[in-house]
Amino acid sequence: MVVIKLADGKARKLKYIDTTTFWAADGKPISAAEFIKNLYGELPDLFKDEDELRKLWGKPDTRKALLAGLEDKGFGLEQLEDVKQMIDAEDSDVFDVLSYISFASDPISREERVNNHKPLIFKHYADPQQQFLDFVLAHYITEGVGELDMEKLPDLIKAKYQTVRDIPAELGSVAEIRDVFMGFQAHLYSGEEGKGLNGC
Repeated sequence: MVVIKLADGKARKLKYIDTTTFWAADGKPISAAEFIKNLYGELPDLFKDEDELRKLWGKPDTRKALLAGLEDKGFGLEQLEDVKQMIDAEDSDVFDVLSYISFASDPISREERVNNHKPLIFKHYADPQQQFLDFVLAHYITEGVGELDMEKLPDLIKAKYQTVRDIPAELGSVAEIRDVFMGFQAHLYSGEEGKGLNGC
């Protein structure tokens, strides 16, 4: 374990992984600790607090813009995925990496996030939508946050229903499914958890 202290005075623990090479924005190789310190220094330009990070990450378009902003600063998705290993959070989300580096928040697994938030999510949707979202959430748990990109929606619909014609009428139109797919993500990343609600 490598412990690094960031400017907030709090320590972050990293597992030493010798197979990963990090690069500075100028293309020079840097240590993992330097990469984390650089990332920590840039994150306040992208969001001011955990609530703002949750809001940005909870919408596919703003999440994509945030990831693009990070990439522009030299922090690509591949490197952020490597950081998940270093903070012992392979089953977590890149959201947890950003939250841990910025605010020293403990990462949780994607499965834990789904279990914590599913009651809150399901409170907002009828049974046919819940069944579809259950399917989407299962993909999120196994594959990661990329499954929540808007570009993935047609593939998810096809995987669940085979063709658009086979979508149950109660699920609504393609536009309504799109709204459900976009809308539930804010609840998945909200600071509020749905414990104690029906549907646990």
